Amino acid sequence: MKKTEILSHIDHTLLRATSTWNEIKEICDDALSYHTASVCIPPSYVKRVHLAYPELNVCTVIGFPLGYNPTEVKAAEVKKVIEDGASEVDMVVNLGDVKNGDFDAVTEEIRTLKQASGDKILKVIVETCYLTEDEKVQLCRCVTDGGADYIKTSTGFGTAGAKIEDIRLFKNHIGPNVKIKAAGGVKTVADLELFLSEGCERIGTSSAVKILADM
Repeated sequence: MKKTEILSHIDHTLLRATSTWNEIKEICDDALSYHTASVCIPPSYVKRVHLAYPELNVCTVIGFPLGYNPTEVKAAEVKKVIEDGASEVDMVVNLGDVKNGDFDAVTEEIRTLKQASGDKILKVIVETCYLTEDEKVQLCRCVTDGGADYIKTSTGFGTAGAKIEDIRLFKNHIGPNVKIKAAGGVKTVADLELFLSEGCERIGTSSAVKILADM
């Protein structure tokens, strides 16, 4: 797989709480140079990045990384970051609702946030490391029925990241209009190629540009 093809699927990511403006600028410069799909950055930097890099596709995170904010708060966050210039929003599901088996509430929250995001891309982070297989299957249905654009494996802040077995499970249970994003622990060229070959449309990683630079 060519380097340029891999990079076109990368959400070049920096979500550390201590991320500085100079570090954010660095990944934005890299994203422009290497033509990544987007940069994925903290919400507080969205407006500044959009003004400094108007040509850049900006992705950010909502309810991150724990997901237990009330739906109304998440919806307000979505509207604010889109107003600030985000084109893509990665939300975290309420794992309490998941563990309580209240999948109707999960679906309704996704639907509400999709309405708030309008024509912008909404990705739903399900945090697979905390889920049973049945919960993963149920969440595929929630994401599909809620009208989201992507299901995403992980925040990168949980106990584990993306696993290829989960990508295969997602493919069998999501609707035809839902794409897959892998995130967390995708750190080698072999990993990138494997996840893309298994059907991921996006990969969220902080290391892709570095590991592909000499490819």
